[in-house]
Amino acid sequence: MAEPYPQDAELLDVLTRTGEKTGVSKPRGLVHRDGDYHRAVHVWIYAESTRELLLQRRADCKESWPGQWDISSAGHISAGDSSLATARRELYEELGISLPKDAFELIFVFLQECTINNGKYINNEYNDVYLVTTLVPIPLEAFTLQETEVSSVKYIHIDEYKDLLAKGDEEFVPYDVEGQYGQLFTIIEQRYKENMESRSLALQKQLSQYAPLKLDLELTGLSEADKEALLYILKASMVIDDIFYEQVWYGNSALRDWLKEHSNSSYLDQLKWMYYSINKGPWSCLDENTAFLTTADSAVKLLRDSTKPVSGWKGIEYRVAFPVVKPPGASFYPPDMDKMEFKLWKNTLSSSEQKAATGYFSVIRRHGDSLPLTTSHNINQLESEKPLKSDDLFIVPFSQEYSSSLAKAAELLRKASELSDSPSLKKLLKTKADAFLSNDYYESDLAWMELDSKLDVTIGPYETYEDALFGYKATFESFVGIRDDIATSQVKLFGDHLQDLERNLPLDDMYKSESVVAAPIRVIQLLYNAGDVKGPQTVAFNLPNDERIVNEHGTSMVLLKNVSEAKFNNILKPIADVCIKEEQKEYIDFESFYTHTICHECCHGIGPHTIVLPSGEQSTVRMELQEVHSALEEAKADIVGLWALKFLIDEGLLPKTLVRSMYVSFLAGCFRSIRFGLEEAHGN
Repeated sequence: MAEPYPQDAELLDVLTRTGEKTGVSKPRGLVHRDGDYHRAVHVWIYAESTRELLLQRRADCKESWPGQWDISSAGHISAGDSSLATARRELYEELGISLPKDAFELIFVFLQECTINNGKYINNEYNDVYLVTTLVPIPLEAFTLQETEVSSVKYIHIDEYKDLLAKGDEEFVPYDVEGQYGQLFTIIEQRYKENMESRSLALQKQLSQYAPLKLDLELTGLSEADKEALLYILKASMVIDDIFYEQVWYGNSALRDWLKEHSNSSYLDQLKWMYYSINKGPWSCLDENTAFLTTADSAVKLLRDSTKPVSGWKGIEYRVAFPVVKPPGASFYPPDMDKMEFKLWKNTLSSSEQKAATGYFSVIRRHGDSLPLTTSHNINQLESEKPLKSDDLFIVPFSQEYSSSLAKAAELLRKASELSDSPSLKKLLKTKADAFLSNDYYESDLAWMELDSKLDVTIGPYETYEDALFGYKATFESFVGIRDDIATSQVKLFGDHLQDLERNLPLDDMYKSESVVAAPIRVIQLLYNAGDVKGPQTVAFNLPNDERIVNEHGTSMVLLKNVSEAKFNNILKPIADVCIKEEQKEYIDFESFYTHTICHECCHGIGPHTIVLPSGEQSTVRMELQEVHSALEEAKADIVGLWALKFLIDEGLLPKTLVRSMYVSFLAGCFRSIRFGLEEAHGN
């Protein structure tokens, strides 16, 4: 429990009743005098093998709960500081343990509202409760105790501790195990009680939601030079895949490697790896990102010098922690950063810095998160050191954040460019390699739009679905395919009539553009994809998303015909058999499904993109809608796509036979899409 000792030199951020920062900070003593809402951290150390929690005995000099057994470590979050940095620091200051951020699992937030010390101390405190899971107990002699805070430590079995709290044993700081704080025990108990059979059945059921598709294409249409280039493009795509794993969550790569290494240990481990590979993370895309793994399934790391040395003990073995709730900001932002903190920080930046902070191709980091805790375990030195502070966020371009991987991918693309005999493909690969290193994707995106090659390649950072916090940041992806020349010629009609569609949109003329550029459409047979291609597979994409290019040059569309056919046959038709009336099933056909897909993608390119705010300031729809933009944009493309189909039919550009079938096929498609869940943009 955070210590209520009045120390006016320490400032705390004042929060709203709902836990958001107000932008005001006050001395800690005044915060507790006035009953202001504020934030603190609780850190629990749990030993997996013995099912024990580490407790600390509060020093006898403490003003509150002196001499009682309490949380492993706890403390207030100082103004401008971050939750995770505070958790790391408090554990180090009080117990002398230095742990990296991937050891800390935020399991829940506990609001404590109480008054003690005869009404002089009002504690309205949001506590971020962290769990550190070790394989075995840390030897007690490995701890270095801060004498002014902690008098001793001990391990206690989780069941015994819960019973003692329930009985109100006066040796222990009270927590209501039947209330909010009972989550601590429930979470730990549930993740270790499930047996292998029940978990295997659950994963089998989740896996059964996917229909495997084998991509078996002929390369006869490719030149020998492009076949050689293809090998390097595929290798670069594999590097892109590695980057995406990092973007999902900062501990994702370690979890992936661990699950893969242990996938043959048991049938359950095999299922874990299979379902993880589909979702590219521990959260299920088709279950609104509910976690199907826990930290108990995660990778194990060894730290040899995180405490003072103990003879015969090799060091702390801990589980790489991941949150039960998928981080809305993925790994683009500090894991404990909220929207208000970002807004307050952004307002201190120059105009150009704000553009970089909200741009597609950067991540936001804290200086405090990158500062290492000292490895010295001399408590006198520890107390004299300046605490970690993390009030300064900063911008890191993708070219720096993923420098090693991007340098490797760039080298592979340059080799592919040298080998290819297609001029437009050579240009694309070279400019994309340059962009990976410069972080400027403008020229490479233009080269992608102008691509006219039998070997079709889309590679780089594009979609922003993974950034559920703001919708600012792009993820890396790769699609490699063989252009279907006949199908490409058949869909030219749609791109050529974009301006007509824009001009006739059912909205005020002030929002329409008179300079919509015809969208080039390429139909390909997909050969390989990587990066942000988790969960349900896309059948088409419309790129780029960069508003500069959209306004100046429009967009380009790629349709994955073999994936579309597979989805129609394996998913849409079976769903229609269940959800569509018998007399309407005859109207379910691939042509209608495929044609609406084309219109959906085309309609991403029409409608407002750049807008003028009431203040007169120019902005974009994406910037203003932030995290809801992706879902609303997909909904817009769906409905406007239907409208566009009807418009083209009425204009005599498409056969009237599509009228009924397009609506029935669209309805069946809605039942397909809603399976993605409300957390996925295409499921809204």
